[in-house]
Order: sequence, then structure tokens, then C-alpha cells
Amino acid sequence: MLSLLIVVLDNSILNVAVKTIALPPPAGLGASQGQLEWAINAYALVFAGLLFTAGLLGDRLGRRRVLLCGTALFGVASALAALSDSPVELVVWRAVMGLGAAFVMPATLAVLMNVFERDEQPRAIGIWVGAVGVAIAVGPVTGGLLLEHFWWGSIFLVNVPVVAVSLAATALVVPESRDPAPGRLDPGGVALSVVGLVLLVYGIIRGGEQADFTDWGVVLPVAGGLLVLTGFVLHERRTAHPALDMGWFRVPAFSAAVCGIALVFFALMGVTFFTAFYLQSVRGFTPLETGLLLLPLAVTQLVFAPRSRLVVRRFGARAVCAAGLLLVAACMAAFTAFDDATPIWAVELVLFAQGTGMAHVMPPVTVTVMQSLPREKAGSGSAVNNTFRQVGGALGVAVLGSVLSAAYRSRIEGHLGMLPPGDRAAAGESVEATLAAADRLGAAGEALVAPAHAAFLHGMHVTALCSAAVAAAGAAVVALFLPGRPARPGGGRDRPPRVGGEDRPRAVRTP
Repeated sequence: MLSLLIVVLDNSILNVAVKTIALPPPAGLGASQGQLEWAINAYALVFAGLLFTAGLLGDRLGRRRVLLCGTALFGVASALAALSDSPVELVVWRAVMGLGAAFVMPATLAVLMNVFERDEQPRAIGIWVGAVGVAIAVGPVTGGLLLEHFWWGSIFLVNVPVVAVSLAATALVVPESRDPAPGRLDPGGVALSVVGLVLLVYGIIRGGEQADFTDWGVVLPVAGGLLVLTGFVLHERRTAHPALDMGWFRVPAFSAAVCGIALVFFALMGVTFFTAFYLQSVRGFTPLETGLLLLPLAVTQLVFAPRSRLVVRRFGARAVCAAGLLLVAACMAAFTAFDDATPIWAVELVLFAQGTGMAHVMPPVTVTVMQSLPREKAGSGSAVNNTFRQVGGALGVAVLGSVLSAAYRSRIEGHLGMLPPGDRAAAGESVEATLAAADRLGAAGEALVAPAHAAFLHGMHVTALCSAAVAAAGAAVVALFLPGRPARPGGGRDRPPRVGGEDRPRAVRTP
């Protein structure tokens, strides 16, 4: 859980710090909207692209060993990210942090699946999901406190002492486990997945920056990414040792679960990205205050996720997940009613309900994924679960960030005439860029503040509707394919079918 905390903590801290990093040096790095998205996506894309291999290495070499190596790499990269002198350096070290996290995340869940028996696994996974809630809750507040008193790099440097404690604790108490018959690695498949995702997301980000998705600089990388990802699927179906076994997706419950994970994080990460700007740039809250205001979204997951198994036991995974996703969709749609004068209690109420919905989606779908596979493949199964989660989140930031950027630019361009011609394109990129340009104009720039806020609210409303539609689509998927209500006592168990037949023996565990 401690290893998991630092991986998630870093992302939640960064969401609060995006405004500060966008400021000109020395207060920040002067990062553009696109660079901010890449600071998030570089981590997520490397993470997602290498999760397959990391999961296989954990099954082959031992999950504890891989966990230790990944945690150490994550700590070193965090220290170097804190010392970055430019947005490009920050993106590079964020990518290295993603590499370390790729070895941490699947190992944590795989360890749980091998330590606990099947009837204990739903509770353990609920606590695992709840640990994510702890990190989400602690991250923004910690980030706000650090930014109140230190420079922006402190949000990464804080990882280093946590990494040191985690390494010592893992070496002392985590048992080693591995697959007694692991398959070979698939470097070709991993390379195809990374290249395809990078091209696809790069094209989407460019489209948002330019507010034009028909430009060749956008169409070519998007088309290339889709072509490479198609090649990845074909390669995985034909190779004897695939990084991702496509046969797993023939199980409807497994496919529905990973699809639900991807869709809910697609919607959630996009909303989290613009919520930080809404609270800071439009409502005027400090980073610390923003972190405190985001607490309901996280605390509800901490409280309800470990207990969601009790609701699933009574009503079934299908009903619980579908209801949770519909609640998430309704909360995202509620953002369309927010403006610069919305009572803050209303914002908090929506975030509380959204967190409650999430807490009743993630544990059941994760249990479905992990219990659909043989126990000795826990590392690979965890990699699939977290890959779809991270890819969904990365694409959510990219797609919804692009929608927000395009909608904002369409409304603000007509108000930028007072700026020098050379500054207008950059000033129209984001609300932070516009407000920074207005600040440089002094008193004359005050006329830009109200149009910038109005343009951002328009973009937020459009993006929120897109998020709600994605969450509603996720509800439809899980309602159709997840397992229904558990059978009554004495009538057998309603359990996800395993790929490859009945339960297999426990994987080899060594002291």
C-alpha cells in the first residue's frame, strides 16, 4: 500500500500544481497548456506502454524484486524532476517516473492476489482501491502546503523520503512470489503499443492547441497511431508469447470490466484536470485551498471502497457498477451549471457524490478482472487492469484537455485584439495564458479578465458534457456484460469465468 501511495500521490499533487508550473520563471517553468498535458501524459504513456512487460517481469523474476527496483527508480526520477530547469526536462523526468511506476503498480496488486485467498480478495482489493483514495486525498493538500511555503519542485522532492521508507518496509515484510511457468517477453508488442499511443495522444493534443482537428499535423499522427495500434493487436494475436493475451478478452465479464475501468478514468482524469483550473483561475482559490476542496472526491473513496463488496454481495457487480457510473455521469453533467458565483457547498456536494460513485465502480471491476485469470498470472492481470486504467486516464486528459482548449480558444480569440499580434496565439491557448497576458498589460488588461473567465466556463461546460457521455457509455457496457446478482446460498456462486478453466494451484512463494 505504501508503494502504491507514492505512485498515485505524485499524480494528485501535480494536478494542484499545474497553475504554478505554468507561471513564468522563477515562480514556475512557464509551461504551456500542451506542455502541462505532456507532463501528465508522459508519465501515463510510459507507464501504460511498459505495464505489460513489467507485469511479465514480476511474474518471472519475483514481484517483490520488481517492486523494489521500480520504487527505487521512481524515487531517483522524482528528485531529478524537482531540479528541472525547463518544461522539457520536467516531461523527460516524468517519463522516467512513469517507468518506475510501471514496475510498482502491477506488483502491488499481484502481491495481494497471492497473499490472500479468494474469499478475502474482494476486501483486500477494496482496501487497495481505498489506498488510491488516501493518495488522492493527501496529494492535493500536501501539494498545496508545499507550494505555500516552498518552490514548485518540492512536490516531487517529497517523494524521496517516502520512497526510502517504502523500500525498507518492502524488503522486511513483503513475501516473494512468482509464476512457476512464465512466458517469454514480447518487446515487439511493447514497442508497438508505446509508439501507437504516443502518436495518437500527440495528435489529439496538437488538435486541441490549434483548435483545428483537420490540420495535417493533427491528422497524420492520429492516423499513424491508430494504424500502429492495429498492428499491435494483429501482432499480439499471432505471436506465440504475446505481452497481452487477446484470448482473455473473449470472456465478456473481463472485457466489460477493463472497458469500464478505461471509460471511468477517461472521464475522471479530464474532469480533475479542468477542476483545478476552475477553482484556482476562475474562483481564485490558492493551491492549498484547492487541495482541501477536492478532499470529498477522495475521502469518499477511502471510506466506501473497502465496503463496496458488501453492496456487491447483495445486489451484484452489474447493478452496483452501472449505478455508480450513472451517478458519476450525473455529477459530471452537474458541472455545466457551475459558474463564477456557484456556492462552494454545491461544488463540494457534487464532488462528494462523484467520489461515492467511483468507490462503487473500481473495486468490483478490479475484482472481476483479477479473479477471471489464473492466480499465477496475477502480475499480467494486474498489468492489464492498470494499463486500461492509465490509458483511459491519459486519453481523458488529452482528449478532454483538447476539447477544453479548442472551446476556450473559440470564445476568447475575439477579445485578444488589444494584445500585440505576436502574443495573441499564445494568449489564446489557455485561461492562464490569457490572464498572464492581461497582467502584463497592467490596468488596460483588466478588460480581458471577465471574457477569459466566461470562455473558460464555456469550455468547461462542453468538456463536462463529453465526460458525462463517456461515463454513461461505461454504465451501458457494465450493465450488459458484468456478472449479475450473486446466487442464493446453496445455489452455487456467481463468479467470473476463468480464462483457461478452473482455479490453478497457488503460485510459488519463497521467503
